[in-house]
Amino acid sequence: MPETGLPASAVPVVVPLLVLAGDDERREGVEISPEEVALRIAAGERLTTSQPPPADFLAAFRAAADDGARAVVSVHLSGELSGTVAAAEHAGHRAMLPVRVVDSRTVAMALGFAATEAARCAAAGHDAAHVAARAGEVARSSETVFLVESLDHLRRGGRLSAPVAALGTALGVRPILGVRDGRIELLQRVRTRAAAIDRLVERVVRRADELERPGVAVHHLGVPERAEAVAQTLRERTGADVVVTPVSAVLGAHAGPGALAVVVAELGGHTH
Repeated sequence: MPETGLPASAVPVVVPLLVLAGDDERREGVEISPEEVALRIAAGERLTTSQPPPADFLAAFRAAADDGARAVVSVHLSGELSGTVAAAEHAGHRAMLPVRVVDSRTVAMALGFAATEAARCAAAGHDAAHVAARAGEVARSSETVFLVESLDHLRRGGRLSAPVAALGTALGVRPILGVRDGRIELLQRVRTRAAAIDRLVERVVRRADELERPGVAVHHLGVPERAEAVAQTLRERTGADVVVTPVSAVLGAHAGPGALAVVVAELGGHTH
């Protein structure tokens, strides 16, 4: 884990999801990177994904107990999009300490902001109930909007219904997608990529203006210059310290090369 300034007991531990290509199984962030996902999709490979097995979660929970933890708060991407929450819950019943599983109902840095804010609560000495509540609070405050070059990856992976995918590609428009109540939905359609990026920026600026201390992030798959240009605009217009990072390997497998996403969440309004 990178240096966070938190005590070891409060540093988030990542149990990696899996990227699959036939019999080839890779753990994201360990054995496969977002860049490799983009290259493999561009080469014509069809990638799928899977949640970690419960045994991986159980090992992480028991390691936490061995390190002196009295409880675990386990925060995950939307249960509407992945079986990760169910796998963590299954493992939690067999752990050697209490485990609170939080379905963030979101993805990417909306989940990341929730996890890191929860970790700050843990570092401040709050109990597991408070930490889990903080994770849910930040996740619910978030907005995640994104663009993809093709909806086929989301449709094939079952993350977007065929009728919605058809609407999104009708008449050659650019669909703006978002995560709402844990699901991916079509929010708007525009004619060009430039117009779609402008709409993403406007949505995030409006939301950030409503927040006490907005956390803002820009994700991409294979388009770092485009992401940095969006981030710079958001820095200028929101005053936030915008995080720029590739989307995770698993999310990249569903979004495809050229994906661009923006996340905003409330990081203020809370006293640890």
